[in-house]
Amino acid sequence: MEVARKEDLKENEEKISLLIKKYNINLEKLEKEQIKLGKNLDTKDKINFDLIGRIAGIENVFFKNQIISAIVVINKNFELIEQEYFSDKIRFPYIPGFRAYRELPCMIEAFNKLDEKPDLVFIRGHGILHPRGLGIASHFALTVNVPVIGIAESLLIGETEEDSIFLDVKLAGKILKTKEGANPIYISPGNKISVSSALKMTKKFIKEPHKFPEPLRLAKRYAKEIRKELFKS
Repeated sequence: MEVARKEDLKENEEKISLLIKKYNINLEKLEKEQIKLGKNLDTKDKINFDLIGRIAGIENVFFKNQIISAIVVINKNFELIEQEYFSDKIRFPYIPGFRAYRELPCMIEAFNKLDEKPDLVFIRGHGILHPRGLGIASHFALTVNVPVIGIAESLLIGETEEDSIFLDVKLAGKILKTKEGANPIYISPGNKISVSSALKMTKKFIKEPHKFPEPLRLAKRYAKEIRKELFKS
């Protein structure tokens, strides 16, 4: 099993190397940009999250060389306020740690189509729990200047202790089991929200028996509906 894993890792590294050459990507430049942007993040609460009225979720789905970003906005009573989407050609390959460069442009376009901007956004992906401190949730948060929570299904980085995740002894995220028999989710602040508030708001918008916060669940459902409509898939 260990030999097979090493072979898989080597194969993945070779694929990524080919993609970097094919698309002429300067990863070192992008890494420096991520580190620089990450220094602008603030993981303190900038608003009173108990008073927010519009909560959004963004999900991305793919079909061949196309990406669809869907955003759904609900109120605190889980009622639908608005939903929008944007579809475009994929212009950047999938490279672990650099998802934002592939998906962020489409997400921003979908967000900008909203009539009323949300007070808080859930994104499937990491916030500050990222090798250079700038996961897709944090990158999006800086771009649109709205508090964002990252919700992921696996860890890229960090040390776990019970339900907490640490980066260099600093609390950076939480582990939450939301559904019996399912793996936990990993919660991290994107920007303008604390770890404790990110956990609190995630719990608040979990609707049993579902695993993910309701804005994310609805966004994924909407994204799949749009994909089926556009591509008959």
